[in-house]
Amino acid sequence: MNIKAPAVMNFSPQELQLMRRTVAKDCDNTEFDLFLHICKHRGLDPLRRQIYAWVFHKNNPAKRQMVTVVSQEGQLALADRLGNYRPDENVPVIEYDEAAKDHKTNPLGIVRAEVKLYKYSHGDWHPVAGEAYWDEFAPIVEWDGERKLDKNKTGWVKSPRIMLPKCARMQAARLGWPDDFGGLYVEEELHRAEVLDLTPSELAERGAVEARLEKIGGADAIMFDWCDGKALDRVPLGRIAERIEQFIDQNKGDQTTLAVFQDRNKHALQEFWARNASDALEVKKRFEQEAA
Repeated sequence: MNIKAPAVMNFSPQELQLMRRTVAKDCDNTEFDLFLHICKHRGLDPLRRQIYAWVFHKNNPAKRQMVTVVSQEGQLALADRLGNYRPDENVPVIEYDEAAKDHKTNPLGIVRAEVKLYKYSHGDWHPVAGEAYWDEFAPIVEWDGERKLDKNKTGWVKSPRIMLPKCARMQAARLGWPDDFGGLYVEEELHRAEVLDLTPSELAERGAVEARLEKIGGADAIMFDWCDGKALDRVPLGRIAERIEQFIDQNKGDQTTLAVFQDRNKHALQEFWARNASDALEVKKRFEQEAA
């Protein structure tokens, strides 16, 4: 393969000052030196907006981290010189689920996106797949007790079918060409980290924790005792009212069982009220109706 060498990047003092004021404005001296080394090693020009620097936790020295971000133009420049890279001729695969639809956090019900790239090796083209999950990348914030997409990240609100595949494409690029794309991110991958005020490495650990929590009902879940002799049940917040309504229907007229349930789950019901007051009040009314 005819692999092009990266261009040698030499910047004038005036250009360096311009970078410090624009594409690397939050970097300290050490971070700026590292950023320049990465630019020169990858052959990407920050003044052409091919690459730039983000700094997380700028005011916390213990957690501060500089991250290099590559633009679409930078990705194309890297890919063009590789010689063993080609995109898929097919559109990205996007998986939907009606159950995942939420007009505030996921209007289209997108679950994941998959993008394939192709790498030439040993005389043939081999697919390299990258996938990105909505729950891991969409910039969802909590505001006034509600979870919703960050309105400042307009691309995720207006063009979610474009944003998530961008994340998947970069996942594939880092997997297939680690020497060229390793350590680089696209801006869309960092939006969730930015709104959560986490570094990318912290976000990855958070993702692992959330995956483990999902196996036991999710992070937004509360433990309930259903008075059936079984282990405590971790119920997702959005299903608690429904489950309690079912419990009341199953034990309608049995005031003793209903009273025992309320006593055993006193703290769980208080937490439910704190996190979803409207649904909790409806459940309280239902218990009062049964007791009348």
